Amino acid sequence: MHTDKRDKTDLIIAGFHALSEPLRIRALELLRERELCVCDLCEALGVSQSKLSFHLKALKEAHLVRARQEGRWIYYSVNPPQFALLEKYLHGFSGLSQVSPATPCCD
Repeated sequence: MHTDKRDKTDLIIAGFHALSEPLRIRALELLRERELCVCDLCEALGVSQSKLSFHLKALKEAHLVRARQEGRWIYYSVNPPQFALLEKYLHGFSGLSQVSPATPCCD
């Protein structure tokens, strides 16, 4: 499947937006270790299922997590390709310390 530049830009924007919420970061830290069901995430994070579901939906829409249903439970895991895309994007800024400052344009 071909992903054009606009689709990649949208995925990068969605990924960083989803990462801007502390509860989502905490959930990802737990999921970094292993797949977890929503009930285990709620318990570990000390939040209600309705609150966590909102944040998991944002992570899923940003392609940062995958969800699979088993019976009545939904299990979440990280989606490594999306993290690789964000890492590749950030790596493009690794040489910024070598960029010359702009000359003043306005007086």
